Amino acid sequence: MRVLMDACIIFPTVMREMLMETAALGGFTPLWSDKILEEWRHAAGRADFEVGGIAGVEIALLKASWPTAMVQTDADVIETLSLPDRNDRHVLAAAIAGEADFLLTRNLKDFPTKTLARHDIIRREPDGFLMEFAQDENSPVDMLAVGRKVQARAVQASGRPQLIRPLLKRTGLPRMGKFLEAAFGEES
Repeated sequence: MRVLMDACIIFPTVMREMLMETAALGGFTPLWSDKILEEWRHAAGRADFEVGGIAGVEIALLKASWPTAMVQTDADVIETLSLPDRNDRHVLAAAIAGEADFLLTRNLKDFPTKTLARHDIIRREPDGFLMEFAQDENSPVDMLAVGRKVQARAVQASGRPQLIRPLLKRTGLPRMGKFLEAAFGEES
């Protein structure tokens, strides 16, 4: 399954790590464009100048780790698309160019399902998307292992304990956090 990842999905570190670990275990093939990655860098720079610099390094690492994820968009195609926010047309164009099955975003209102359906693309939000892997006993992805790995990175980065449920809730993955909390036997 091919999944175009919007910048709002890639920007939060913990969410990005949950998704990329899931992809690394064979859950899906990630897709993005240079413009999507540039939006991530820009958003990180607005949040904090230092974080913007770190995002540049993370983007380079992501490109190196996933060289086939890059999608080239066609400016002529972008001009033909209609979305509530004209600035998001490049995202849909990237999904079309990458032959994505899904467009993963938190900005659901900006990507109407009827518009995406014309291009055989389904809009998904990240929490529900990841929960499908957790609840599918035939999934190639061990979401408990993904959660443990991401939690360990958060502990290492922060230098303090990180309970999985609040960690994932803060990044916009509340259902996944609740699921993993129960699986890990943690108490918030």
